[in-house]
Amino acid sequence: MARHVPTYHLYGENSGKEPDFWLHCETIKSRSSLHRWEIRLHRHESFFQILYVEAGSGDATLDSKVHPLDPPVVVTIPPGVDHGFRFSRDIEGLVITILTSHLGHSSSERSRFGDWLAAARVTRLDPQNDEAAFAILTLRRLGEEFEHRRSGRNELLAAYVTQALRLTARISHEGDTSQLPAEGGERRMEVLSGLIQQHFRAHKPASFYAAELGMSLTHLNRITRAMTGHTVHDLLCAKLIEEAKRELLFSIASAGEIGLRLGFADPAYFSRFFLKESGLTPRAWRMKERMRLDMATGGSGVMKAVDVRRSTDDFQRNF
Repeated sequence: MARHVPTYHLYGENSGKEPDFWLHCETIKSRSSLHRWEIRLHRHESFFQILYVEAGSGDATLDSKVHPLDPPVVVTIPPGVDHGFRFSRDIEGLVITILTSHLGHSSSERSRFGDWLAAARVTRLDPQNDEAAFAILTLRRLGEEFEHRRSGRNELLAAYVTQALRLTARISHEGDTSQLPAEGGERRMEVLSGLIQQHFRAHKPASFYAAELGMSLTHLNRITRAMTGHTVHDLLCAKLIEEAKRELLFSIASAGEIGLRLGFADPAYFSRFFLKESGLTPRAWRMKERMRLDMATGGSGVMKAVDVRRSTDDFQRNF
């Protein structure tokens, strides 16, 4: 008979109710010491986990394979993967649990990073390597930021998660020569992403990005379709919508003001663009998402972030 593997939000806690967090962070010691330093096999349906082991020792069971944990090491676990741990009593580190919808990057997205997120990984961090040292610092800062409720907390936590995962993925890829791309598509996508980040508010056409990369738009679209399933134009629209949603959720600015910040001279055009891309007007989307997150966090989540942003905006206006 197959053994039943329980599903949790946080290990040992009931997952039958809606989670009251989008990100949770605690020390490995605080959770494992309650269970005699052993976290038995379990899974998460809607959560992605990052386990950062800084000191001590142990092993991780990912599905049916056991991996020794030689610190400093990062274990990344997508939803649906059976996993468990055994730790020494001197274990030091963090376990970070993130609602998958808040990762900012779908684990099913057709890209090298999406493929990396979609499988459980054990990545050792060499402190002598600059990027590994930066990843360690980022994870420590994430733990400190979670513990202290200061202004801008949600935005910084999201940034730290993205940075830690991107750095760990890069280190993981560098250590696995079988995952190196056969052609330069990955490198070109990295350059394209940087160009989009730099110019998306200027609403440059797709042909501009092709020219910057020294190729035809047809060739560039062929690369982006192969890597992401989308055209350059699709990626530009997605970036504008991503930034618009971030502003709508975590600022008190009006939809018109947000549209201006994103390069839309006509508020009505911004509203039509947002409706076409997301299925809702900016105002309707903001109300729906704030209500959903407020209910999920018992009134302590997004509204606190909005209050913080309001205080920051007021201070900047009065300074």
